[in-house]
Amino acid sequence: MRSLCGLVLAGGVSRRMGHDKAALAYEGRPQLDRAFSLLAPRVSRCFVSLREDQKTDALRCVYPGITDRFQKIGPAAGLLAAHEEYPDVAWLVLACDLPFLDAPTLDALIQGRREGYTAVAFRSEHDGLPEPFCAIWEPEALEILSRQVVAGRVGPRQALISSVTYLLPSCTPGALDNINTPGERQQAETRLARCQEQTCQG
Repeated sequence: MRSLCGLVLAGGVSRRMGHDKAALAYEGRPQLDRAFSLLAPRVSRCFVSLREDQKTDALRCVYPGITDRFQKIGPAAGLLAAHEEYPDVAWLVLACDLPFLDAPTLDALIQGRREGYTAVAFRSEHDGLPEPFCAIWEPEALEILSRQVVAGRVGPRQALISSVTYLLPSCTPGALDNINTPGERQQAETRLARCQEQTCQG
C-alpha cells in the first residue's frame, strides 16, 4: 500500500466567518494547530495547504507548506497542488475547521484503507454522501479530481462519488461538523463547554 501523507486544508478565505478560520481558537488553541497535531503522528509526512499570499503568515509558516497552484477552484486547489508535488503517495486530507474531530475518527479512516479502492471517506451524517475533507485520497482519485477540474467541475465530493470510494459510517457522532459562520462558532463553543463539563463531572 502506498505511503500516506497528511494535508491540512488552510488556504480558504473564510468569507462567511469573516475571520481566518485556521486561526480561530477553541479551548485556547488555534484550529490549525489542533488539526495538524492530530494528523501529523498518523502519517509519514504532514503539510499545510495554503495560498501564495499566506506563505509568510505567522500561524502557517511554522508548518511545512504546499502552496496552491490554481486559483478560484476552492479546496480542490490544495488537493491538486499536493498531488502534483508528491504524485505517488496517498493523502489524508483534513479541513482545518473541524473542532469536534477526534483521534478515533482519524484512526478509523486509516484502518479503512482497502486494496482496490481509490479513496476512503466517511458517509455524511447529514446527506449520506462522502465527506471529502476528512478522507484518504489515493492518486487515482486525485487524477479523477484533476480531470473534473479541467472540465469545469471543481467539487471534490463529486470526485469521490465518481471514484471507487470505500464509505465508512460515522465513528464519533458530530466529529466532522465544520464551522463556517459566527453563529455556528458560538454554538460550537457552547457545545465544547458542555462536553468539557460532562467530562469533568464524569
